[in-house]
Parts: sequence; C-alpha cells; structure tokens
Amino acid sequence: MTITLNGELRNKGEKRVNKDVKQIDAVIPAVMYGKNAVSTPIFINSLAFKKAYKESGESSVISLTVNGKTENVLVQDVQVDPVKSHFTHVDFYVVEKGQKVHVAIPLSFVGESMAVKNLKANLVKVLHELNVSGDPTLLPQEIEVDISALIDLDSNILVKDLNLPKGIELYHLSGNDVVASVVLQVEEDLSAPAVLDMSAIEVEKKGKKEEEVVE
Repeated sequence: MTITLNGELRNKGEKRVNKDVKQIDAVIPAVMYGKNAVSTPIFINSLAFKKAYKESGESSVISLTVNGKTENVLVQDVQVDPVKSHFTHVDFYVVEKGQKVHVAIPLSFVGESMAVKNLKANLVKVLHELNVSGDPTLLPQEIEVDISALIDLDSNILVKDLNLPKGIELYHLSGNDVVASVVLQVEEDLSAPAVLDMSAIEVEKKGKKEEEVVE
C-alpha cells in the first residue's frame, strides 16, 4: 500500500501559528531535499503527517506531492515539542529511482519462547533495529523476529536467521551478530536467615571486659 501525503510551498522563514495542532487545518513546517534535489521549504498538514508517519516510520517510502509534482521521500528527521509532544518540524529526503539508501529498520519480536515459558529464562534483546541498505521502495516498516526459536538455554537468534526482503542487504552488520538470546533467572533466597558471626561478638565482649579490668 502506497503511503501518500500532500504539501504546499512556503517562503523561507515563513511560519504559521497553530492554536491547536489537532485542528484539521493545522500545519507543520518541513523541508524536502536530496542528492540531486534542491532544498525546498514546505508546509504539511499536521494530522495527515501524524497518520502517514505512524504507518511509515523512517524506513518506508512516502509519496509526497507538492504543487502537482510527486516525489518519493523518506522521513529523515523529526523535531518534537518537549512539552506538548507534537511535531514541530520534519525533514524529508528525496530518493531517486534505483538509488540505494541506508536505514535502520525496527525489529518486532513475535512468538513464544519455550525457554522463557518452561525454563523460567529471561529474554535478552541484543538488537532493537537492523541497519540495512537497498531500494527504498522495498524497505519494510519493521522486521519480525520469531522468538519461538529460543527453545533452550543454548539458543540464540542471529542476524542471518532473519528473513530480509529481496533486494535488501545488511549494512555494517555481520550475519553472526546476535539478535536475541536467553539467560537463566537468578532468584535470591530471601527465606534463609542471616548467619551471625558469634565468635566476633564474643571477642568484642572479651576485649571490653579486659579494658574495664585495666581501668
């Protein structure tokens, strides 16, 4: 499914005050640029971008139309208001046909591990995203990691065990890098009473009595 978004040109430095970013006509200042694309300041609808970003993240292509011209773009960067938590600015990177891009795709852990369920082990997520390169139109929004492969305490899931879409390759990663593993839980026994060192107590008392005698 193609993710679409519309924008409008804006003058450099132009701002619009949004009393409420939830209103239907609220806009976000943005910029679109690329290897061979001129940096272009635009406005995008706040609600429409929020929906598109939820579907695409920073790894799926968005079809962005501005003044009748459509470009395939990736969300390069977003700025968020630290108090109100709404988007304040967006950077779009224009990708060209046949151009490979490098992105980090989030990992989604699915399934059930028998080591966790039956052996009371803890699941250890070593990686939370995967660095890949490839055709931007083939990039998935996320890559699933099936933890049902973790059946005992010696089990590991490696990068090479993951299913990557055709045309997508690892970037700065080895196939032998660990994605997830399990470790045995260590439970502290709180029922055992504390053991007192009686010999130390006796020595302390004895020393005190000798001091009294000297006095």
